[in-house]
Amino acid sequence: MNNGNVYIRKAVISDAKGIAKVHVDCWKTTYKNLVSDEFLNNLTYESREQLWNNNIPNGGVYVAENEKGEIVGFSSGGIERSGNYNGFEGELYAIYILAEYQSKGIGKALVKPIIDEIKEMGLNSMLVLVLKDNISRLFYEALGGKKIDTVEVEIAGKQLSELVYGWEDIRNIF
Repeated sequence: MNNGNVYIRKAVISDAKGIAKVHVDCWKTTYKNLVSDEFLNNLTYESREQLWNNNIPNGGVYVAENEKGEIVGFSSGGIERSGNYNGFEGELYAIYILAEYQSKGIGKALVKPIIDEIKEMGLNSMLVLVLKDNISRLFYEALGGKKIDTVEVEIAGKQLSELVYGWEDIRNIF
């Protein structure tokens, strides 16, 4: 899928390094002032690269590339992991886009293939967890997500609230 100057495609194992860079860089911009600087400064591209080397073969990972072939965003999703939300079978696990590429429609373009994969599994509902103080939560609201729960999560020794947004029927999001 081509979205302006950004191309969306299924991730391959050689994308792990680029995904890791986006993952760490986005944490450092998105979660600054939400989690400790010490925690953010200790995030490494190498540890995230290993995470994505393990995750990509399982499927459900997509990347956004700019015209130079650089990864500027990614998404991942699949079957809902917690089992705590009856009626919500799919989950958007992660979506990260470098700050300078946000608000250009790339988020929607990265969510669409996740929804398509979830529908191909025969599932029609989805949820996502997002830190309450993360302004990106407005993106999920704009896509029609309804807040269904608030949970507490600990990141770097700090208790934070995560909002759980759900879509009972993902067939009509796009």
